[in-house]
Amino acid sequence: MRNELLVKLTADPLDPAEALAFVSDPGAGGTVLFSGTVRDHSAAGSVTGLEYEIWGERAREGLEAIGDELFERWPVCRVALLHRHGSLAVGEVSVLACCSAPHRAEAFEAARHGIERIKRDVAVWKKEHLATGHAEWVMGS
Repeated sequence: MRNELLVKLTADPLDPAEALAFVSDPGAGGTVLFSGTVRDHSAAGSVTGLEYEIWGERAREGLEAIGDELFERWPVCRVALLHRHGSLAVGEVSVLACCSAPHRAEAFEAARHGIERIKRDVAVWKKEHLATGHAEWVMGS
């Protein structure tokens, strides 16, 4: 794994300041941080929390591959991709995708592509816990 890439899977709360500090670079004119949080509703109804399960090594490899792709497609300086697992309450941060680049457009494009790929391709599954007491596994979006 390259030194300019931070990949982290953890049950601990995610700190956006950690991602921003990691991607700080004197050559960067733009930094974008996407922070995904647990919302209080879904198509199924009121949500009381989420539970994330990961396939450890497979998820890590997926994040590393996405990071490598970002470096190949955009002139990014540094990238941080972090994802929580375990039980999260409404309002907690579940995922961070942070990119720095010489210009804002590249930072925005890389960060957006990174989060879209994480949601689509990384071995992370989520279960919604609903106010009705029902819980169900849902596909990422």
